[in-house]
Amino acid sequence: MSKIVFFGIPAHGHTNPTLEVVKELIRRGHEIRYYSYDSFKRKIEKTGAEYISCDSYDIQMKLTPQDGERIGKDIVFSTEILVKTTLAMDDTIIDEVSQWKPDCIVADSMAIWGKLAAHKLSVPFISSTTTFAFNRHSAKIMKQDITQLFKMLFSIPRANKLIKKLRTKGYPVKNVLSVVQNDNDTDTIVYTSPEFQPCSDTFSDKYTFVGPSIRTLDYKVRKPQRRTVYISMGTVNNVMENFYKKCIVALKDSDLDVIMSVGEFVDLERFGDLPQNFTIARSVNQIEVLQQVDVFLTHCGMNSVSEALYYKVPLVLFPQTPEQGGVAYRVNELGAGVYLNEDSPDKIKETIQEVFDNYSYKQSAEEISKSFHRCGGYRLAADKIENLINEGQ
Repeated sequence: MSKIVFFGIPAHGHTNPTLEVVKELIRRGHEIRYYSYDSFKRKIEKTGAEYISCDSYDIQMKLTPQDGERIGKDIVFSTEILVKTTLAMDDTIIDEVSQWKPDCIVADSMAIWGKLAAHKLSVPFISSTTTFAFNRHSAKIMKQDITQLFKMLFSIPRANKLIKKLRTKGYPVKNVLSVVQNDNDTDTIVYTSPEFQPCSDTFSDKYTFVGPSIRTLDYKVRKPQRRTVYISMGTVNNVMENFYKKCIVALKDSDLDVIMSVGEFVDLERFGDLPQNFTIARSVNQIEVLQQVDVFLTHCGMNSVSEALYYKVPLVLFPQTPEQGGVAYRVNELGAGVYLNEDSPDKIKETIQEVFDNYSYKQSAEEISKSFHRCGGYRLAADKIENLINEGQ
């Protein structure tokens, strides 16, 4: 039996794919400690892992909603948050982990404190990448120039001072890029298929594309007779009352049923009396819903898109951040979805109808789904972790 530490960040899309991996490792007899945040405590403990709270260290938990939106759009600001969180955790986390003596550390690609702790303590490390893996080849395909993306980081003295603080604490950090970028020398689990990952052939054999790690249901889902649309803007930048109201206007007189998830901070009473074909909730069981619906209007978070395509659901693409824009670009490039270029009621209705009318979107979603099912999923991810541990013994 081996000891394995997981580090996560406070985001559903970055946590959910790891949970089935953790359950599988525990089933195989390994002991898991999972450092995360109290909003995920229940989920993590259900896997059988020991949950360790990071809330008291976390800078992100103290941000305003406006700051939260900046994290997805302002790379300078998000890097500052990551470095500050690492420094806040340093003494306690390093002491706890070194005393527990794990055989491996698995950290989300954004949980740089996990990566740096592994390097500092010379523990075998695996990066858990729940978005696309990026190098100079995939960045071009995704219409993102890494050089331009990070250029501003090097010009900000404050960022450089933070990096120096990491080095002072004993972390082997060369520069800002070495903190946040993927590299070909790091063992990496990527939760998508080689076919969906842009330029997958340009990554080293250290990368294992395991496909989405999808939570299974212990019951069968019955598909409704009427055509159904699912609308969700995810769990972070989802306070979009005006957009939801436009969706109601767009589809209230249609022959479609609509399931709409609007998040915790929208006042449901402001929607008034709902049309009979609408069901609105703060949250839904997305795995269940995606097995019922025909089209998904999505913010294009990687987790949501992966789950939809796994169940062969074509997409209407409405990204809100650069990361989501990259996912949307790839879906559109492979023909499994179409952009919502304008959020007027007429355009919403027209774009959804286009996906229904053009069967090619459904066919492309089915092809991507096949590529996901060919991957090893959470079992392959567990294999990779075990292999790395065995190599180090």
